[in-house]
Amino acid sequence: MPEKRIAPVINSYEDFELKLPGFLNGKKKLAVLFDYDGTLAPIADNPNKTVMPVATEVILSKIAKHENIFLAVISGRGIKDVQSRVGINGIMYAGNHGIEIESPDGSRHDYQLPKEIQENYSKLVKELKDNVEKNNAWVEDKRVSLTYHYRDTPLEIKDSQKQVAIRIIESYGFRANQAHEAIEAKPPVNWNKGEAAMFILNHTFGDNWADNIKVIFAGDDTTDEDAMKKLQGLGKSFRVSTDPEIQTFADFRLSSQDLVSDLLKWISNAYGI
Repeated sequence: MPEKRIAPVINSYEDFELKLPGFLNGKKKLAVLFDYDGTLAPIADNPNKTVMPVATEVILSKIAKHENIFLAVISGRGIKDVQSRVGINGIMYAGNHGIEIESPDGSRHDYQLPKEIQENYSKLVKELKDNVEKNNAWVEDKRVSLTYHYRDTPLEIKDSQKQVAIRIIESYGFRANQAHEAIEAKPPVNWNKGEAAMFILNHTFGDNWADNIKVIFAGDDTTDEDAMKKLQGLGKSFRVSTDPEIQTFADFRLSSQDLVSDLLKWISNAYGI
């Protein structure tokens, strides 16, 4: 069984080749799966202000067009939101932690939530808005999952208000996951970024994909650990974190979000982009 541990750290562009010599082969198919917030784009004080650096956008667009590279973005955002922010056509997108999935050809593969869960979700959104959408905290309604943002709540009441939100979320049977100054409320189903990543790889490359392609995954959050766990031993995953003691399922820790651009450069150089 995969286990979390303190992963080897990557601090520079040179570290990719030093610590993964020969992993990339420009003639072999490569699947690249990325989270958005905190990975492709730096975390902002408000999710509406999050943008990819221009350099990242340019190199990601080039990678997406390479005949031997398949690109997918798996985000906690709603799928239309993340599509508009990444802005690259012809790639695979997964939103709401993989509940919404859209192939490059526009076909959808959404996970169907039971009616009871959908009804509870509507009630959950209303109760959170009525009770804890205050003191600069707010609810991001993503239709099937939500994020409760409390970054700007005054420090002296931040924790107590957060705990009330968690209790409300869990009272409706939803899972409350800690994010960056926020709580992610996910539906109580056996589906997450890990399941979504496996679906995407199986759907695109077939059940024996692990024999035929290389896989890279990068993310920065606890929700990304589901994908890192699933891919342990099957690909290489990278957890973006400044915490040297963080326990992770990832193969490597990127010590800053800036290193994601170096990861992209490493890929592009290996494939002659």
